[in-house]
Amino acid sequence: MAHVVKGLPKSDEPLYASDFDNVTLPQAETYAENHTTDISDVLRELSRETHLKTPHGRMLSGVLQGRLLQLLCKLKNPQSVLEIGTFTGYSAIAIGEVLAPTATLTCIEINPEYEDFIRKYTNKAGLSKTIELIIGNALQIIPTLKSTFDLIFLDADKVHYPEYYDLVMPKLTQGGLLVADNVLWSGQVWDAAYNNKEVTALRQFNDKIQNDSRVTNLLLPLRDGLMIVEKTG
Repeated sequence: MAHVVKGLPKSDEPLYASDFDNVTLPQAETYAENHTTDISDVLRELSRETHLKTPHGRMLSGVLQGRLLQLLCKLKNPQSVLEIGTFTGYSAIAIGEVLAPTATLTCIEINPEYEDFIRKYTNKAGLSKTIELIIGNALQIIPTLKSTFDLIFLDADKVHYPEYYDLVMPKLTQGGLLVADNVLWSGQVWDAAYNNKEVTALRQFNDKIQNDSRVTNLLLPLRDGLMIVEKTG
């Protein structure tokens, strides 16, 4: 069935996402994935097993987000990366696949039930020496980390996003990148009808970044929203 786009502006007028009210995000995402370089066999196997053996397969970073993280790593060439919230390891492996041989990736995952899953696939990917996995509460672990980081990927519990931001900014190198997932929370962040604890925390997080003179930032409406922050001051 063809999708008809109604009421488009004239050719000399700018186009906005709202102009395409008959094109849905899932369709756009599927099309984008079909025109994006395919993932590795390890990531494909990990994705399949995650969906089969956990009730939270939708929490995987997925093709588009994984490829974006890889592109940022290739452009930035970070020597030290921190991931907060690893789940079954998809994003960690995606990042690890493109890191320099001398680079390190520290992953913090609060749920010990995922440890064997993560280690199984980091070993399959040949990244057991690159990835250091720490099981525990990131709010307690981050202050103990001695390293600074060139890139930080935040994908942990949303209610603590503002706290994570305050904890990691001193550990982010000048010019370093922070990438935070799920900052749109299915569109609830801009809808006044929603005021649950996740939405409230994400609004605070997004506003905190927008008003932080130390950074430049870009919020991408990719999947559930990605905030990309560069520490510039």
